[in-house]
Amino acid sequence: MLDRKLAILCAAALTMGTPAFAQTTGPTPDDTATSSSAVPANKETNPDGFTQQEIIDAAGTFFGKTSGSVGQAVERVFQDQGSPVGYIRGDEYAAAFGFGVRYGQGTLVMKDGQERKIFWQGPSIGVDTGGNASKVFTLVYNLQNPDGIYRRYPGVEGAAFFIAGIAVTYQRAEGVTLAPMRTGIGFRAGVNAGYTAYSKRRRAIPF
Repeated sequence: MLDRKLAILCAAALTMGTPAFAQTTGPTPDDTATSSSAVPANKETNPDGFTQQEIIDAAGTFFGKTSGSVGQAVERVFQDQGSPVGYIRGDEYAAAFGFGVRYGQGTLVMKDGQERKIFWQGPSIGVDTGGNASKVFTLVYNLQNPDGIYRRYPGVEGAAFFIAGIAVTYQRAEGVTLAPMRTGIGFRAGVNAGYTAYSKRRRAIPF
């Protein structure tokens, strides 16, 4: 009789315990959210940014180069930074003999269609000699408001890489990253450090 009662109690315990066990082992809504958010998003699928092909087409048209040569430089920047939220197309002139200066102007184009006229200028100092005139196509990252582009961006020109006739550098300030891609005529060689100031109006003094 005792064995029978014990068997009945064990069966009841198992019946009552089964739902609880199923609930604790299955994924909860919170667990599912945590699991999915832990997977890093693909940089190139940023819905707020330009696609790689859009940038290749825009830069190729601007530079007058084939999409193949421009694509190599764009692909490298996309690997490093992902999809840009905007780009700047423009022209600049620069010269240096130890101390250098740079002046440029262009148009900022955002993914949402907003545009801004923009000028830039800046000094540099280093082991750097020569002069050049360039067309510049700059990819813009993490810029929430187009008016926030107007500030100084430090950069080290010696950190540039050169792909398919296009020189690429990076400039960063307060979370915003710029990736200027330059191609043009002239000669400028060496390493220099300085900053580039972007402004609403042209400035004769580069500081």
